[in-house]
Amino acid sequence: MEQYYQLSVAGLERKLPLCRVSDELYIGAFVIFGDVELTVASARELLKIVPEHDIMITAESKGIPLIHEMARQSGENDYLIARKAPKLYMKNVVSTEVTSITTAKKQALYIDSDDVERMRGRRVLIIDDVISTGESLRAVEKLVKQSGGIVAGRMAILAEGDAKYRDDIQYLQYLPLFNGDGTVKEL
Repeated sequence: MEQYYQLSVAGLERKLPLCRVSDELYIGAFVIFGDVELTVASARELLKIVPEHDIMITAESKGIPLIHEMARQSGENDYLIARKAPKLYMKNVVSTEVTSITTAKKQALYIDSDDVERMRGRRVLIIDDVISTGESLRAVEKLVKQSGGIVAGRMAILAEGDAKYRDDIQYLQYLPLFNGDGTVKEL
């Protein structure tokens, strides 16, 4: 029998299926892909608390619709994406490794020399859909710093698990972790 968590965020309700990470750990699957209403509402609410910045960056892939909508609503004409693989058009690629709670193996994130130049000396806002262990966030932050950018802030729709105790991120709602029986895991 599938288990769910009822989430309230940005004035909306969503039913998140619980997914097994291990026998002792389940997470609520939060996916904004294809949910235009949630993406628009979350971007609107994050922009109410956004710190001053010059450009935004996210890691591929679930952060892409959110960062796009935040840029659209705020009138910003561009943003950056740390890619999961280098593309043919990317020149002088810079990379860093990342291990995420939702990914079974190590991955890498890539930017190119144009992205480096767009961040150098500028205030860069890091955007994500969910911050959990913070590994993806750290990897993007490393790319920003390697590029000579200044981290202006870190924002997400949700802070999952222990991330709610971080004082260096801004988020809209807390998402708990779960036991195998669907109960909220005590932190």
